[in-house]
Amino acid sequence: MYGDSANKLVADAKRFSNLPSVPIYQADLVKDIVKEINDLNRDAEYLSTIEDNIREAQEEGNSTQQEEDYKINQCQTFVTHLSMRRNKRCLLAYEKLRSDKLIEFAWLNIDPAEPITQSAPSSSSSGTDTATNTGAPSLPNSKALLPQSKTIPNYTTQLDMNNLNHFEQDFYKNYQNLITNYKSKFGEYLDLTGDLQPPTDIFIDVRCLKDGGDVTTEYGSFNLIKDSQFYVRKSDVERLIQQGYLEEI
Repeated sequence: MYGDSANKLVADAKRFSNLPSVPIYQADLVKDIVKEINDLNRDAEYLSTIEDNIREAQEEGNSTQQEEDYKINQCQTFVTHLSMRRNKRCLLAYEKLRSDKLIEFAWLNIDPAEPITQSAPSSSSSGTDTATNTGAPSLPNSKALLPQSKTIPNYTTQLDMNNLNHFEQDFYKNYQNLITNYKSKFGEYLDLTGDLQPPTDIFIDVRCLKDGGDVTTEYGSFNLIKDSQFYVRKSDVERLIQQGYLEEI
């Protein structure tokens, strides 16, 4: 029945609209809807030809049967065009929702293909500050590719590039390039991808979610051991929170 595939696509879009990730692209459903639109378009062209024939017959002799045929033809044409427009709206809504979620993730400044791993814990430290090196925290070494994550309610915080089709992958990469070029105009004085909410505390308590090795900050170093807790400066560990190594408690 016309519209069934579009209903399934909209139901899938509604299901993942509030999820933190982007599910696999429904290529088969989209192809079915496009094929259905093409079939409806051919029906509309045929109905247009029938309408022309009815008009010619009416000019030759206006009969009651021809008037009834004309009304039926107009009703069929209206329903056909309405079905095409509805399918188109469902397709556009599905594509728009997915693109919006890609844009949300792009502004988190997380690389979905950035390598991360759970390395063996180091015996050098277990939560106390032991170094005085300056600069941003050094990220753990890595060997595997896993999707990144960050905990934000009703926000896209995880992305698996394998779930995107070719055009979505190109869109995401091009949008990332736009963000990078735009950020470069402000230099290092303004981070446009930073948290929009001002921090309430300079130092925060965090819990380690997985092993990750040593991390060096301006105030010292600590070892990422699962379930360990630290009291650190928020700006030093924001990147690790985005990557899913730490969570604020």
